[in-house]
Amino acid sequence: MTFRNAALRLVPRSGPSLRANALRRPTGAHLRSRAFQPLSALTRLISTSSAASPSPPSSWAGLVAAALGTGLLGYAYGSHTNTPQTTSTTGTAHHLPLPSLTDAQQHHVPGANASPKADSADSVGTVVAPRHPAPPTYGTPEDFDCAIAELREEFKDSEQSVSTDPDDLLACGFSPYDYHPGAPHSVVVYPQTTEDVVKIVKIANKYRMPVIPLSGHTSLEGHTSGSVHGGICVDISGMDRILQIHAADADIVCQPGALWMDINSKLEEMNIPLFFPLDPAPSATVGGMLSTGCSGTNAVRYGTAKGEWFLNATIVLPSGEVIKTRQRSRKSSAGFDLTKLFIGAEGTLGIVTEVTIRLTPLLPTTVAMVHFPNVQKATEASIEALNIGAGIQCIELVDSVFMHGTNLVTSPTSPLYPFPEQDSLFIKFQGPTPSSLQETARLVEAVAAKHGGQGFVLAKDEKAAKELWGLRKNALFSGLALVEGSRGWSTDVCVPVSNLPRLVQETKEDLATIGLTSTIVGHVGDGNFHALLLFTNDEELEIARQAVHRMNERAIGLEGTCTGEHGVGIGKRKYLYQELGAGTIELMKTIKSAIDPHWLFNPGKLYPDPPGEAQEGQGR
Repeated sequence: MTFRNAALRLVPRSGPSLRANALRRPTGAHLRSRAFQPLSALTRLISTSSAASPSPPSSWAGLVAAALGTGLLGYAYGSHTNTPQTTSTTGTAHHLPLPSLTDAQQHHVPGANASPKADSADSVGTVVAPRHPAPPTYGTPEDFDCAIAELREEFKDSEQSVSTDPDDLLACGFSPYDYHPGAPHSVVVYPQTTEDVVKIVKIANKYRMPVIPLSGHTSLEGHTSGSVHGGICVDISGMDRILQIHAADADIVCQPGALWMDINSKLEEMNIPLFFPLDPAPSATVGGMLSTGCSGTNAVRYGTAKGEWFLNATIVLPSGEVIKTRQRSRKSSAGFDLTKLFIGAEGTLGIVTEVTIRLTPLLPTTVAMVHFPNVQKATEASIEALNIGAGIQCIELVDSVFMHGTNLVTSPTSPLYPFPEQDSLFIKFQGPTPSSLQETARLVEAVAAKHGGQGFVLAKDEKAAKELWGLRKNALFSGLALVEGSRGWSTDVCVPVSNLPRLVQETKEDLATIGLTSTIVGHVGDGNFHALLLFTNDEELEIARQAVHRMNERAIGLEGTCTGEHGVGIGKRKYLYQELGAGTIELMKTIKSAIDPHWLFNPGKLYPDPPGEAQEGQGR
């Protein structure tokens, strides 16, 4: 085992899911190059639409109507009616002949010349039914051996850059934090620069070898799990330098392996009164945070990664080309915001090698705790406190089971021990001065009392505030203390805040029925909650898996999402058609095919297979 991954060595899990994860690669057939031409297809749709018109648009209204009509015609695959929870299509399909291809366009999706099936007509117009290309073809085992040999030659000056140590392949191919399928990688490569990543990607292209980026290895939904086809794990955790600090501009340029906590510690060390407010797991890296569209307890005040916190990114595309999404200015209206194209793309569109992140003033804070008779009352108090503009940085809902676990792990010598085992709120106040914090606390205490809140406790100093907030951040260990020898399945969903009490109540009733112990911890200010389902054996693991499935569907049914901040990965793929609608999924796949025509980057993640087909651990 190399020293780099010694700490990640895993004990293989038992049960049917692990046995199904044996590494499998296609054998026999040679590679078939393939690329999809979404822009050409879209151009055909526009041309057909225009040709069908009796005359060109002669007014702005006509131009708008033509543009809208083109949008309704669909995307490169054609379009479903884009309504979540349905896969039906409308309209009569036209056979659109493919244009002649240039030399650069000769590789296309298998079956791309097939005629689309006609659907029923309606008054909206015509659409092209979506077509799902055949799965991509990857290299043979012999191709992969050649790729590994070429990687060793390319990085021969650094003995630690390329590893085929079985322990490394296993450690990087499975996550210690989830229970989704995985497989050992074929090879792990440790780049240090953008140029290193380019070399890796070009070799992967040459041999049609999947590429799986990895940075912090804290994923909860299988984002970095190995592919059943094998592949190259690009471990960018060593690219962790802070390159530039622009205090006057309130931004930092760093590599993707930098930890957000290290960035904030560096700013504190330099007496720069700024911080990076996104706060997921402590060991999360900037690259992983961008790729999953993360957030954390600060989201109610500062938003998520999909806000303006990532100003630009340097990306290595699947072709090996390097782009920088924009300049460092705080704002720009120059064309598409391509930075956001890669936020939440989960490493399927490119590998991040450098990022400019925005900072914000670090203001004084303090922490309070208050208890409620139920989740409904706690949520009502949260909504009112936020809507009156109280200076709140975080507002966290925890259930009575969590508070019981907190008592189990808290020292009896703590001045706060024991805690009332009730549904409670942990609140972090923020303001420019200590007096403003006190004023805000009094305001929120009155709001809480109005909704049945009792036992309002405000930290008396900074040390007490850290101790009180530490109880909330210790959620994992508080939960695991509830069942001796247990493991935990952590998941998250998000709904409109007004629907949160119903979602929590129905989830707790479901878990009580099946007999699993679970804690509920929610970012109540934005309707996001986490459940930690405890189990002690494989049978209970499968019960937990089904409970998570019902939780996801329940959240989507309440106008929510199957993931508020953990991302899609493997675990949440199959819910996207239901949540986003078929048209949105087809557009996502069109973008993917345009940027990564061979579907080499992080296969089997994010993009769902059509409803009714295998999802978990399969697909592209």
